[in-house]
Amino acid sequence: MSDAQPTPGQPIHFEIHAADPARATEFYTSVFGWETEDWSEFAGMPYFGLKTGEGPGIDGAVMQRHGPNPEPGAAVAGAVLTIGVESFDDSATRILAAGGTVAMPKAALPGMAWQGYFLDLDGNVFGVHEPDPDAK
Repeated sequence: MSDAQPTPGQPIHFEIHAADPARATEFYTSVFGWETEDWSEFAGMPYFGLKTGEGPGIDGAVMQRHGPNPEPGAAVAGAVLTIGVESFDDSATRILAAGGTVAMPKAALPGMAWQGYFLDLDGNVFGVHEPDPDAK
């Protein structure tokens, strides 16, 4: 994240809630190549900072979930994080190899991108978005 001040209303941080934050951190770092730092002592609970890359975008964290994981098929209770990727298919392969599952399969956003949704190891839904003006 840069030192520049965010525009009011601009997302600046995300948190992924997990029953096992270390396992969830390993899932996301192995799938997307994010960097991590243990901020648990500062937060007073398991809390792992995530640096997602340089330039535009936001960084976040994986934190201890305060309650049970959502039941499969339950409605989403929160915002869905969508991650931009170079290749949807390559990302899907890494997600599935790391234990993630498909929530909604790859679909074209005609003239814009390929989009799909997955569940991580704690039942959190997240999107994958590959820009492609030829998608149809």
